[in-house]
Amino acid sequence: MGGSDSREAVTSPGQGDDAAAESDVPETSYSMSAGLVAKLRALDIALAVTSYQSNLLYFIGRNPATGGLNVHQTSILRPMGLAHGPDGSLVLAAGFHLIRFVNTLEPDQRANRIFDACYVPRTVHITGELDAHDVGVDAAGRPVFVNTRYNCLATLSARYSFEEQWRPPFISALVDEDRCHLNGLAMKDGEPAYVTAVSRSDTIDGWRDRRADGGVVVDVRTGEIVCDGLSMPHSPRLHRGALWLLNAGTGELGFVELPKGGGKGRFEPVVFCPGFLRGLAFHGRYAFVGLSKPRYKRFEGLALDQRLAAADSEPWCGVQVIDLETRSCVDWFRIDGPVSELYDLAVVPGFACPMAVSPGSPEAASVVSHAPAARRNRRIYRLAEPQV
Repeated sequence: MGGSDSREAVTSPGQGDDAAAESDVPETSYSMSAGLVAKLRALDIALAVTSYQSNLLYFIGRNPATGGLNVHQTSILRPMGLAHGPDGSLVLAAGFHLIRFVNTLEPDQRANRIFDACYVPRTVHITGELDAHDVGVDAAGRPVFVNTRYNCLATLSARYSFEEQWRPPFISALVDEDRCHLNGLAMKDGEPAYVTAVSRSDTIDGWRDRRADGGVVVDVRTGEIVCDGLSMPHSPRLHRGALWLLNAGTGELGFVELPKGGGKGRFEPVVFCPGFLRGLAFHGRYAFVGLSKPRYKRFEGLALDQRLAAADSEPWCGVQVIDLETRSCVDWFRIDGPVSELYDLAVVPGFACPMAVSPGSPEAASVVSHAPAARRNRRIYRLAEPQV
């Protein structure tokens, strides 16, 4: 189904990025494998993708009018970690905010005639600049996020910027210094289970000297390091009983084989993807992996450079769909142009063509909904015309 030799033009309706309208900015283009739309249809899912570089939240879905791929983009200040909550909401770490989006449409409603989900920001919590990375939702519905600037896991506070929940044992104090570059979070049964860090450094910015092989996975419950020797690991996720992660510095998706009796495990690569990997989600037998171009100095000088050269490949930005049974890429979505870095992605089940509304936008003020019990007639939401 991959259709890796075929590409199709992708339309991009939705709330446009104002900067994209400037004539001196290169145009962003999208391409995809021939089977991507069919794959999304068969799985009954859409994808949500964040890019802090472009300040955009993307929804990749299916346009019911054309039958093709639909890419909706929403302007968000520095979107990073994204979690799909058990109640269907989306929680996003963005800039100095933590935002909870809720779908306001009923099953029979459509926005602008094509969108079957309209995610509106209902809670916007100001945290201050914490360089928050991954985010999760606990059993009580509270967000838990990686506070990278303070080297800890945190939750929201009614009074303070954050409330510390946990910190790695090798970090000696709660201090405003990015020491180990804590970044990834895996949740299990509504609780933080594992985190990834680029190093176990306990000095300010010490992680930058350990990018090649200083990466670790830490068990939140015990504080033990369960895997080390990694290269800038990101996006730990639990799927079908296995602990998966992206070894970004080598471009590999793989899992950590943990000994049954406890102790330190080892990373088992499954597939190489041509990019700096961040953002991982699963649906059944498929893994959805985010790829970025390693343009900046912090991503250079890693084993990824040699892997790309050996494969005679250039790095690219986008999403690859990996079949875990065949251990191969079967479909893909690619972004070319000025956008070269993604951070996170989430699977959005049950919707074909979702969209989101940006906080503070005219659309956020104009989209007004009420409880279904008071609704007598079917309504169709009409938002501002998209900017392409």
